[in-house]
Amino acid sequence: MTRALIVIDVQESFRARPLWATISDPKIADQVNRLVRIARRAGDLVVWVLHSEPGSGDVFDPALGHVRLMEELERAEGEPLIHKTSHNAFTTTNLQQLLTERGIRELTVCGIRTEQCVETTTRVASDLGHRVTFVTDATATNPIPHRDAPAGQSVAELLADPRTLSADEVIRRTEYALAGRFATIATVDELEAAAGHRG
Repeated sequence: MTRALIVIDVQESFRARPLWATISDPKIADQVNRLVRIARRAGDLVVWVLHSEPGSGDVFDPALGHVRLMEELERAEGEPLIHKTSHNAFTTTNLQQLLTERGIRELTVCGIRTEQCVETTTRVASDLGHRVTFVTDATATNPIPHRDAPAGQSVAELLADPRTLSADEVIRRTEYALAGRFATIATVDELEAAAGHRG
């Protein structure tokens, strides 16, 4: 086992926000489940990551009960589940130690949000010497407000603002930023096909 799949923040917290109505892929869990099956068949480690902000009083506060894997996901017994409090999955966790102990140098990453925690984890993983595959269509994100947009915009206001960056544009820009620098960009179909050839 020299590879691991890192599933980042595919958690109920996101569905508990009004912004979920704008998510690029409401069925993100289905794509993640496909990747998990590919990883398990290959004997790869699957690591589940949840984002937690204790005491925040919002959907990422564990006290409110949303900091849990989306109900469609099935974590197998023995698969690590780690909680992070930073954007990347390394800084506030023992993830690097866990990977080092198992001799894992090659990572596949997926999750929510494309340009935030998944991209940030990818960049840090690359800097730590890991070979990273970023599975874009197993990530999801939302439109991003312009930096000068008023705080507390409603979903309708966000979507009506011509300065808002669409989720599709966010995903496209993330691919451009990562490809050839921090990661190889792949799709679930491509990884499934490659796994079939290996099998």
